[in-house]
Amino acid sequence: MNRLRRTPIDVWFEPIIILAIGIGYLLWYRSTTFTATEKASLGWANLQTTILAHIKLTVVATLIVVVVAIPLGIALTRPALQRFEPIVVNIANIGQAAPAVGLLVLFTFWLGTGFRTAVIGLVVYAILPILQNTIVGLRQVDQRTIEAARGIGFSGARTLVQVELPLAVPVILNGVRTALVILVGTATLSTFIGATSLGTLITTGVTLFLPKLLISGAILVGLLALIIDWLGRLVELAATPRGIS
Repeated sequence: MNRLRRTPIDVWFEPIIILAIGIGYLLWYRSTTFTATEKASLGWANLQTTILAHIKLTVVATLIVVVVAIPLGIALTRPALQRFEPIVVNIANIGQAAPAVGLLVLFTFWLGTGFRTAVIGLVVYAILPILQNTIVGLRQVDQRTIEAARGIGFSGARTLVQVELPLAVPVILNGVRTALVILVGTATLSTFIGATSLGTLITTGVTLFLPKLLISGAILVGLLALIIDWLGRLVELAATPRGIS
């Protein structure tokens, strides 16, 4: 009982919401009569392919963003490169501020349609949260802690790896969670440039006026976003050093 009280409420409450929505959708799905087009789109074989394509698009884009944004954020907190921080953050902010559809269309003119173009567009759109949180997380580490580490003989690199990054982990992972949720939602737009995603269900539902297909696509995207957010929260909780909350 005490353990449950110490556990953050979102860790156990979010799965309850996911289960409630999932069970509700399954009950609705089993009791609803679908048209031939809806049956074809929502058949398990086709639906599984669509969901896996959406997850693949999201995961690949997230991995690229993490590999780019975290090292870049670390570099921009080092004294030699601090002066470039406003420029880089403002450039990343352009990607976040621009309409996602507009970005994807612009990249389509340059790279053509398909999976690769969708990934690049999503990376540009989602880089800001992780970059900014990496910078903020490292900047909020107490300078006295860093000086103490250097005072006992730690090199700059060792101080970064063993002191600064562990203390900045909660903030950095929060940025990764934010980017993941953004990407899950934004990935639906990739259907406009020929990349398979759950957005295909939504656009087909709108184009052919099939509300049940539209509702299914929206619910599945929402469920996927909630599941990924919850898994990200578990990773964040597990990776946070004891004594930091």
